[in-house]
Amino acid sequence: MNTQLPRKNSFERSRIALLVASAALAFIWIPSAFAQSTDSEKFSVSLGIFVTSRDTQTRLDGEIPGDGTDVDVENDLGFDASDSVFRIDGYYRFNEKHRLDFSWFDLSRTASKTIQKDIEWDGEIYPIDTVIDAGLDLNIYKLAYTWSFMRREKGYLGASIGFYVADVGHSITAEEIGQSSSRGVTAPLPVVGIRGQYDFAEKWSLRGSAEIFAFDYGDFSGSLHDMYAGLDYQAFQNVAIGVGFNSVRFDLDVSKTNFLGNLDWRYDGGLLFFKFNF
Repeated sequence: MNTQLPRKNSFERSRIALLVASAALAFIWIPSAFAQSTDSEKFSVSLGIFVTSRDTQTRLDGEIPGDGTDVDVENDLGFDASDSVFRIDGYYRFNEKHRLDFSWFDLSRTASKTIQKDIEWDGEIYPIDTVIDAGLDLNIYKLAYTWSFMRREKGYLGASIGFYVADVGHSITAEEIGQSSSRGVTAPLPVVGIRGQYDFAEKWSLRGSAEIFAFDYGDFSGSLHDMYAGLDYQAFQNVAIGVGFNSVRFDLDVSKTNFLGNLDWRYDGGLLFFKFNF
């Protein structure tokens, strides 16, 4: 993949996706009454199981940008394409209109496979029919400030700004030829977005959010869009159960001394969670 990053098409798709999500959130918010919101919880945390389907392309160059092999880690290295992981989401509300939203989950995986093509990785050649032991560490941290600019009795619509932090590590080992590599990078990616909630029945709520970025700055350049939709049922006074769906597209070029290459991945997943309000 070319390390120069004009990303116009990706940015346009992200912008269109954000506009569509904004329109959908506004549509579900409009029918609510025009009284002020009576939300009272200061802190909320969701503990859930995130069942993901993944498609990951990556490349790690040597000293020359673009000289590495584009690797499909599921097909070429044998990583599982789906998995279930623990996930934490939540927010802290400062007052009626201002809050901090946060998330964390770990999408790390390992695999072992006899590769079916030559792979140039971190300046070394791993020839066909070599047994490769590989690891992909991927921790996702999200933090965003949300301003609820529209609040009604049955819901709100808010604008958000924050960071989507991807803590990434790659390792690859071929014992039979005595070669190995281990590289990592932490990418703090700024995002802007919109989120909202609509309480359409006494104990039922719809929640949604959309976040994007597209930029070229310093050692990082790329694009991301992150879409979420969920349904909550208030089972008890301070406890809800719910389901959600999260779809993420991520493409990042890195030009750092400890990591020169590309990360291009997609994950889609269903989420089953318990939500605790305080």
